[in-house]
Amino acid sequence: MGVERRVGAGIVVAGGRSSRMGSNKAWLDWHGVPLLSRTVALLGRALDGPVVVVRGAGQELPELPAGTEVVDDPVPDRGPLPAIGVGLARVADRAGAAFVASVDIPLLRPEFVAAVLGALDDTHDVVLPVAHGHHQPLAAAYRTSLAPTIAELVEAGIGRPPSLFDRVRVLRLEEAGLLADAELARADPGLESLTNVNTPGEYEAALARPFPH
Repeated sequence: MGVERRVGAGIVVAGGRSSRMGSNKAWLDWHGVPLLSRTVALLGRALDGPVVVVRGAGQELPELPAGTEVVDDPVPDRGPLPAIGVGLARVADRAGAAFVASVDIPLLRPEFVAAVLGALDDTHDVVLPVAHGHHQPLAAAYRTSLAPTIAELVEAGIGRPPSLFDRVRVLRLEEAGLLADAELARADPGLESLTNVNTPGEYEAALARPFPH
């Protein structure tokens, strides 16, 4: 049985220098398909709204599922906040919330997307997972109405998400809170959805693990 689709949009931040990987992460082979294509397809299955890819300046992208929208990061290499903001702005007229993912979390599961987006209620603007000892702003849920606030921060030269979190209502979900969702606890008890691949070694290790389709 598949995961019920959540109301919301999907945003994939595909830019970044990939300096430690040595190649464009969007094109990494993930069991026969480019990693970016796989991430976009997963969000398309998990969510009922549009899926947007935010690319870096001049970044070439692999073939993406039909209907995928692409926008450019307005301020590349200054942190992920500009990319998050432009993605939220792109879907704000069609969705009240969006799940934002980086391109380099290949073990992301639809149950994780559903749990995080489902935790966004009327009293919060962001649901921010806190797992493996780190905040996870690129595996989080955001209200699309935050786009103007983010634009103001970017205009002021701010590109890091913590500056946004200081100004809005954030629900921080630690591991126990995430795994309180029964579907996520069943599908991903180790929260491998948050596994980053930043180096060739991490990529090879992720490839060797059972992977979600």
